[in-house]
Amino acid sequence: MIEIPESLTIARQLNETVRGKRILEAEAAHTPHSFAWYSGEPQYYSEVMEGREIGEATGIGSMIELSLGDYSFVAGDGANIRYLAPGTKLPERYQARITFEDESHLVCTVQMYGAMFLIEPDKYQNPYYLVAKEKPLPGTADFSYQYFKSLREELAGTMSMKAFLATEQRIPGLGNGVLQDILLEAGVHPKRKIGTLTESHWKRIYEAVTGTLEKMIAAGGRDTEKNLFGEKGGYQTMLSKKTFGKPCPYCGSLIQKANYMGGTVYFCPMCQEM
Repeated sequence: MIEIPESLTIARQLNETVRGKRILEAEAAHTPHSFAWYSGEPQYYSEVMEGREIGEATGIGSMIELSLGDYSFVAGDGANIRYLAPGTKLPERYQARITFEDESHLVCTVQMYGAMFLIEPDKYQNPYYLVAKEKPLPGTADFSYQYFKSLREELAGTMSMKAFLATEQRIPGLGNGVLQDILLEAGVHPKRKIGTLTESHWKRIYEAVTGTLEKMIAAGGRDTEKNLFGEKGGYQTMLSKKTFGKPCPYCGSLIQKANYMGGTVYFCPMCQEM
């Protein structure tokens, strides 16, 4: 699923690949999907998008926003966006398509669920979009240690670290995927209660959030996810389905997993304190 490393990587690749191209055709809802969401009827996409020039792409949390002048096309978490070079055959099944004058394409597909919205940014009131646009991104000047600690204010001490970092859009785009390596770097178990953490813990977690995401972004995303061209990212995950049952890179203990809060968490039983 798209998280911060992937949204920033794909946005950069879009700027390098399609920025300035003019849209020849646009299509939505090509293949029916019960959990693919759009804004308006399918013909709305072709009516608005055709003839427009692609502007800047931006990664915002778990979403990718592609500027079309006074409109934007937004691919949300779960919508896989891929670039197809001129002459490449279109897949039989896809949910949305943008074809350019040079006969290259952007194609969006959805497996579990995903949104492909065509919006007017100044009028769009989706809370997830607004929060992702407003909150600072880890690694930027506004995402300071004091800001990070302020996210803890007024929360119950019984909340787990996974819930703190990866729910309620406290840090948009930081989800269950990138959470795993962050907490291994911090030496904290995903089920650990935030009320048990000391000041030194919080500093370590903050450094793990910013440092781990920086590595993931620099490597072009994680090896568990794919970029604009369908290639896996260069960051080798330490905790993921790819490493379950293998030795921890720090202590050699076997990586374990557990079902928790509607998803799977991976952890080292020795390195991560409960």
